Amino acid sequence: MNDMIKPAGTGPAAAAQGETIAATLAAFARNLDFDAIPAAVIERAKHLMLDAVGIAHASTGYEFARRSLAAAAELSAGAGDMPVIAMSARLQLRDAMLLNGILVHGLDYDDTHVEGVLHATASSFPCALGVAAHAGADGRSLLAAYVVGVEAAARLGAVAKGGFHQVGFHPTGLVGAFAATLVAGRLLGLGAKQLAMAQGIALSAASGSLEFLNDGAWTKRMHPGWAGVAGYTAATLARHGFVGPRETYEGRFGLYTSHLGQYAKDMDLALATAGLGETWELARVAVKPMPACHFTHACADAAAILRARHGLRAADIRSVRALVPKEVIKTVCEPVATKKRPQNSYDAQFSIPYIVATALARGSFGLAHLEDAALADAEVLALAQRVEYEADPASPFPKYFSGEVVVTTHAGRELRQREEINRGAADRPISNEEIVKKFMDNAGLVLPAARAAQVRDLVLGTDQGVQARELAAGLAARG
Repeated sequence: MNDMIKPAGTGPAAAAQGETIAATLAAFARNLDFDAIPAAVIERAKHLMLDAVGIAHASTGYEFARRSLAAAAELSAGAGDMPVIAMSARLQLRDAMLLNGILVHGLDYDDTHVEGVLHATASSFPCALGVAAHAGADGRSLLAAYVVGVEAAARLGAVAKGGFHQVGFHPTGLVGAFAATLVAGRLLGLGAKQLAMAQGIALSAASGSLEFLNDGAWTKRMHPGWAGVAGYTAATLARHGFVGPRETYEGRFGLYTSHLGQYAKDMDLALATAGLGETWELARVAVKPMPACHFTHACADAAAILRARHGLRAADIRSVRALVPKEVIKTVCEPVATKKRPQNSYDAQFSIPYIVATALARGSFGLAHLEDAALADAEVLALAQRVEYEADPASPFPKYFSGEVVVTTHAGRELRQREEINRGAADRPISNEEIVKKFMDNAGLVLPAARAAQVRDLVLGTDQGVQARELAAGLAARG
């Protein structure tokens, strides 16, 4: 896959002197030809979409999905005709987009662009699926728009160098709104000036707070779907001549100055347009091997390796130290009391103590460890109390989400395992075949194997004469 990645540089869509970032991204979004996208990137894009669809199916078994459906159905007031992934409901376009985003992101099992520190597929794919179906576009048009969204989101996120998290913003919702604007604008046929204007409009609609980290609230789940809603709304307003600000990103009150605070000094605006059309950031998207915040994965793997290698049991362990990048401490290590005793599954998915303790005591971390019985596991919770964290002085963040676990046993042994490159990252990728297996496992929680295979083949055939409306209908539940 690395042959899809060229060194970052100035591509054919890079900004001319004096041109705004929004104008450059607009030109890229409008002018990118499907045939100019490398075949390997298209193939990976279909597999990332498949991953998202599988997670959406798995999400339907959880309370948050049922409650979100009830709200979306009320918002649509029974007037919609847009299908929803893995459900039989038909909603208005924006409500379907919101719900699809919740389903894709709801288990925190969806892909991550590491340097952008965001979930690009969760906002770009539901938006592309909905708007393409609404506009009567074909599968190739949907795919190209999705690629545009991922490429834009990855770059706009990378500009901040992890700074959004430090001041309490979730870039998946915040940056995702601009990517979704480009996705929707391309599919709606906006001109370059309209596309640039639409991004300015999105500046007043983009959002995403990290306050959920304090109490396990559900709000993070809605961020990517809401980004799609914001993007489609902004693109539609621009299509009808609504005027937005010009310097969306670099302006005095543009995205980065207004949302990064003291961390604005560290941003690199050149990354927003570097290598457009030459460097395919979609190839660098990391697929998750476990349903938890990506910041926890390296430590989880390190803990599982130590258990298997040394035959550890929870009772053998006196103390544990987890070394994590300093930039992720606020997200997965604090507040300490909540992290050591998660109050719900969402707390657990963002807890280094709970996830490390689970991997040490049970050998892995998966969906089963988010169930109520697992959250009440006395042995795991007792071990979590013995897990402390430190800032990793050798962290390569945000290039990789590294982690190291140091176990001290009651017998006095010190055991260490470091995972420098998180599993699934561009330099340690999860293959397309592994994505298919993950999809079948997730979809298989709610679908018979034959039906799951039909959905798999439909998604992987998106560029083979499929219409977007046909794809959207084929992903919905039957009956």
